[in-house]
Amino acid sequence: MPNNPAFVKIHDGIAGEGEFFQLLNMPPEGSAEDLRSGKAHAGRWFEITHDIHEEMFDRLPLRLMRHDMFAPSELVAGTVGSVYFEIVVHDRKRWFHGYCDLSDRNSPDTMRAAILAHESALPDTMTRAEKLEAIWKGTHSDYRGIAGEADPDAWPPADRGKRAILVYEPGVGTVIKLLECLSDKEIAERLPLCRT
Repeated sequence: MPNNPAFVKIHDGIAGEGEFFQLLNMPPEGSAEDLRSGKAHAGRWFEITHDIHEEMFDRLPLRLMRHDMFAPSELVAGTVGSVYFEIVVHDRKRWFHGYCDLSDRNSPDTMRAAILAHESALPDTMTRAEKLEAIWKGTHSDYRGIAGEADPDAWPPADRGKRAILVYEPGVGTVIKLLECLSDKEIAERLPLCRT
């Protein structure tokens, strides 16, 4: 697996909202000077959900904006700030947060390349259960729920209490489907939005 010591993945898997803010507030190791200058933060990165990526884009004034990345105007320390990336890995869109030295115009592109190299080298070995868990975790709460929670009579007793999501079926429209009943094709279509 490619390894660039200037870049460090600080969280395995996808960071949900609670984890995201914990990771942002987690102080890196380094001298007081490195913390003040931002050098201790630079190069650290982790994967985030699509929802967090979109929320941060909508929330903050931007210093940098391109089709595949943006950086809020607020800096973490010195000239180091957050950069949010959308990167296609193994034909799936995924989203990442990293700290770059924004005084170096090439820093965001260098980090993007390092993330892509690292994640592309990882084998796509998720089990079906892991994929379903990733889909559940990555699906907005407005589009997922528990079968029978709102209307128990709408579900057979054996299906009540199981996780369900909204799915678009061509020729039918949007339907509620049990998570465990997603086809391999439906799973593959949803993983770009929530890959862990």
